[in-house]
Amino acid sequence: MFSFFKKDPTKKLRNTYKAKLEQAMKAQRNGDIKTYSLITAEAEDIWQEIEKIESSVKSS
Repeated sequence: MFSFFKKDPTKKLRNTYKAKLEQAMKAQRNGDIKTYSLITAEAEDIWQEIEKIESSVKSS
């Protein structure tokens, strides 16, 4: 009934994910491929967590 009062459980994670992707892009543009790959891996882990949370919310 009042679903618009519920907070999005993934909002903070999505902001962190976007920030990581931006950091990775900057590292890639600077030619630091090792840092780019590490940050991209961290972003991928965050995305996996977001998908896990969303699937548990949808199944509830």
